[in-house]
Amino acid sequence: MRLQEKYKKEILAKLKEKFGYKNDLQAPRLDKVVINVGVGKHSKEKAYIDNVVDGLSRITGQKPILTKAKKAVSAFKIRQGMVVGAAVTLRGKRMYDFTDKLINVSFPRVRDFRGISEKQVDRSGNLTIGFREHLAFPEIKAEKVDNIHGLEVSIATTAKTREEGLELFKLMGFPFKKE
Repeated sequence: MRLQEKYKKEILAKLKEKFGYKNDLQAPRLDKVVINVGVGKHSKEKAYIDNVVDGLSRITGQKPILTKAKKAVSAFKIRQGMVVGAAVTLRGKRMYDFTDKLINVSFPRVRDFRGISEKQVDRSGNLTIGFREHLAFPEIKAEKVDNIHGLEVSIATTAKTREEGLELFKLMGFPFKKE
């Protein structure tokens, strides 16, 4: 709950001052966080998919949905309806708690972490971060993991421009590289 309170007390005022918003609702805020894992070549292995689902539910505290292939692609040996990934969408309190944990716990645990590139913020002010290992999250115990997989975290905001989104993320405490 710390990040949500910080947003209401400090970040909102700074955003209104910098961009000249007259109303609190004009200022950019977090909309949703989507955590996504693709199973790739392991799509036929039930144990691997169960491992991914278990890992995502531990990390987020919410059961992931399995994403299925919309079309068959013979070059990749994918049939229509085959499980190709898992995703979780977080909103509200869980979203703020996850983002707080991401900034203060997960990033420092990533091996050789030098910061996030500002180029990862798109022109709509959303941020997408890829993790090579899901072990960066404190809920995952390295001894109990059978397969290490990567995941992608997409943070959607209500920002209209890249500059607004970047400022929101900087004020929240995301560690950006000095480029």
